[in-house]
Amino acid sequence: MNQLKALTPRRLKIALLAIPVALGIVYYGLIASARYVSEATVALQRAGNDGSAIPGAALLLAGINPQSREDTLYLKQYIHSLALLTKLEERLQLRKHFSQRRLDLAVHLSPEANQEEFLEYYRQRVDVVLDDLSSTLTVRVQGFDADFAHRVNQAILEESERFVNELSHKLAREKLSFAEGELKLAGERLQQAKEDVLKFQAKNRFLDPTIQARASGYVTAELQTQITKSEAELGGLRAFLNEDAYQVRALKAQIAALRSQLESERERATASGKKGDRLGELAVDFKALELQAEFALDAYKLSLAAVENARIEATRKLKTLSVIEPPTLPQSAAYPRRLYNLATLTVACLLLYAVARLILATIREHQD
Repeated sequence: MNQLKALTPRRLKIALLAIPVALGIVYYGLIASARYVSEATVALQRAGNDGSAIPGAALLLAGINPQSREDTLYLKQYIHSLALLTKLEERLQLRKHFSQRRLDLAVHLSPEANQEEFLEYYRQRVDVVLDDLSSTLTVRVQGFDADFAHRVNQAILEESERFVNELSHKLAREKLSFAEGELKLAGERLQQAKEDVLKFQAKNRFLDPTIQARASGYVTAELQTQITKSEAELGGLRAFLNEDAYQVRALKAQIAALRSQLESERERATASGKKGDRLGELAVDFKALELQAEFALDAYKLSLAAVENARIEATRKLKTLSVIEPPTLPQSAAYPRRLYNLATLTVACLLLYAVARLILATIREHQD
C-alpha cells in the first residue's frame, strides 16, 4: 500500500519519461557514432554474343546458355561471403576501422571478435538489395568515415567484377574442354570411317561400286537393244531364207551370244552369293560406308565450329558489371537518425507512462 502511494504521477514521469528521454538525448547527442552510407547500383550484362551465327548443333556442343537471373543472385551471395570479406580485410583493414575505441558499444566491433562474429558484423554494415523487376543490385556500405565507406563500396564492385569474370571464364573453360573432347571423338570416328572405305575399296578392287553398277546397267540395256534388233533382223531373213542358210545360222548364234552375255551381266548385278562380282550388293554396302563417312565429316565440322566458339568464349569478356550509379561519397551521416529516434523514444515513453497511470488508477480504485 505504501509502495503504491510512493508511485506518484511526478515520480512516474521521472522514471518512465524524463530519465529515458534524458538518456536518449545524452546517447544520441554525445555518444552515438555517426555512420555514413555509400550507395551504388549495378547490373550484370552479357557481352555481345555471336551465338546466333553458329549452327544449332554447334551451339549445343559449345554449351552456350542465355543469361539468367541466377548470375545476379550468385553475385549477391558473393558480396556477403567470407571470401570477399577476407579480400576486403587485406586491402582496407575493415576490422581496424570498425573496432576503433568508441563509447558507442552498440555499433562497435569487438577487437576480440572471431571470424563468424566479424562476418555477421560485416553483413550488418553492407546491405545488398535485389530489384526483381530490373535485376539490378543496390549496394549500401556503412562506415564511420565517409571516405572509408566510399572506398569499401568501390572495392566491393571491383572484386565483384573479378568474381563475375572468373566464374564465367571457368564455365567457358569447362565448355571448351568438353567441346575439345567431342572434337577428338568426332575426329576418331571420321578417321575410322575413312579407313573402312579404303579397306572396302582395296578388298573388292573397286574405286566406287555404284559407278560400276551403273555401267553394268548401261551394258545390260545396250545388250537388250542389240538382241531386239538382231531378232527383228532374223525375222526378216526367215521370210526369204531357210533355217539352214548361213546368214540365219550366223544371226542365231549372235543372238544366243548376246543373251548369254545379258544373263551374265544380270547375274553379276543381282547375285548375292559368295561367288561372282555381286555388284548390287557391293554398291549397297559401299553406299552405307559412304553415308557413314559423310555423317562423320559433318559431325567433325560441327565439333570444330563448337571448339572455335568455345575458345573465343573462354578468352573474351563474357559478362560485365555495368555500374548504373557509382559509389557515392556521402556528405552527411545517414545514421543514427537522432531526431527520429528521439521522437520515437518520447512517444514510446509517453505510451508507457499512460499505461502505468491507468494500471495504478485501476488498482487504487479497487483498493478503495
